[in-house]
Amino acid sequence: MKEIVMISGKGGTGKTTITAALASLWKNKVIADCDVDAADLHLILHPAIQQKQDFYSGIEPVIDSNKCVQCGKCREVCVYDAINTDYTITRSDCEGCGVCYHFCLVHAIELKDRHCGEWYISETRFGPMVHAKLGIAEENSGKLVALIRKQAKATAENKHCDTILIDGSPGIGCPVISSITGASLVIVVTEPTVSGMHDLNRVLSLARHFQVPAGVIINKADLNSEMCREIESAAEQQSVPVLGSIPYDNVVTRAMVEEKTMIEFEDGEVTKTIRSISDKILSIISKRTESA
Repeated sequence: MKEIVMISGKGGTGKTTITAALASLWKNKVIADCDVDAADLHLILHPAIQQKQDFYSGIEPVIDSNKCVQCGKCREVCVYDAINTDYTITRSDCEGCGVCYHFCLVHAIELKDRHCGEWYISETRFGPMVHAKLGIAEENSGKLVALIRKQAKATAENKHCDTILIDGSPGIGCPVISSITGASLVIVVTEPTVSGMHDLNRVLSLARHFQVPAGVIINKADLNSEMCREIESAAEQQSVPVLGSIPYDNVVTRAMVEEKTMIEFEDGEVTKTIRSISDKILSIISKRTESA
């Protein structure tokens, strides 16, 4: 089973827009939105939820007001100042360390599994989709990403799909590592700016560390042709293919306003470039499968 992951050095490069367009082109695949901290692929694909499950990770203390004598010991030992004067807990401040539980003199504190969000198996107009919603200020997004990938693989097996298309997280942190580890191919979407070049090098270094083959897409490429050439040269030096350079066009914004992919919206230069990129990605995957 092939896993193709779309990532970027930062948010706003067009990663999700391109992922949605590829989802509209490819057949026999499962779509997975692993950008759980800021999931937005659903805004274009409008998934109809078939299954919903709660996501728990870590622990959180709960104070039983009937047992609590308000002695102040828990507030004294909490280094995060998460326990208020009325002996309630500010959830966003609590790190779930459990110190208050161990020091409570009257055993008024209980440790419970922390509910961090939800994950879903859905149907879209382009096929099955696995996605999630992480709660506000919640952590362990890397663990949730791993769960989404696992469920996407199970869904692909059940539906006899041979490809998983993943919209990964931006950056190089835990969610990205969880998204790309063991993937068949990583596609890095960047922009022709100084920060874009810097972020691209960081992400390619991460992919190289985990021995995941990579390709590059330059979005809004014609806004800075000189920087675009520098990115192409940097990719070539690292033996990473540039799969395509997408021109800037406000038609992309109009498509998003109408909640459509570029493939559905029009057949201009942007769409033709994305189709060409799609063909190159599928060709790379096909060659790797044959040589495996």
